[in-house]
Amino acid sequence: MKYGIVIFPSKEVQDIANSYRKRYDPNYSLIPPHVTLKEKFDADDEIIEELATELRKVAKETKPFPLIIKKAGSFYPVTNTVYLKVEPVEELLKLNEKLYEGKFPKERSFAYVPHVTIGQELSTDEHSDVFGVLQMNKFDIEETIDRFQLLYQLENGSWTVYETFKLGGDR
Repeated sequence: MKYGIVIFPSKEVQDIANSYRKRYDPNYSLIPPHVTLKEKFDADDEIIEELATELRKVAKETKPFPLIIKKAGSFYPVTNTVYLKVEPVEELLKLNEKLYEGKFPKERSFAYVPHVTIGQELSTDEHSDVFGVLQMNKFDIEETIDRFQLLYQLENGSWTVYETFKLGGDR
């Protein structure tokens, strides 16, 4: 089964992201707006229980941290993906690193760039238009992240929460 580890930001951030995602993200209906902490990986029931135990330890050792969004970004020319750029605060980067150590799968497809996707699989012209407009917008969002989620993928491609991990303490 496929699993992933994400942060779900506040309703405010999700509403901003969804105002674009409805039109520009074909995965809109499959998963709410999120910040990926660990890209999807395969695991069986036994392995995922071991990883859930590790995630509880990681969460307990990690203090809540700020999620800061000030502007939009793009992965162009690699992909025509547009996103809300999440500032790479030290605690977020350390949390990401911990999820690629020890018992966790080590494979990475890309360098870690924290973000909330708002458009993907866009045509080049559409990407240029959407990103051009978003670059003029200034976002002034700062909130505290105090939990992250382990998700699993259903047969229809959608994602659902397997377990939530509260930072700095027990679930």
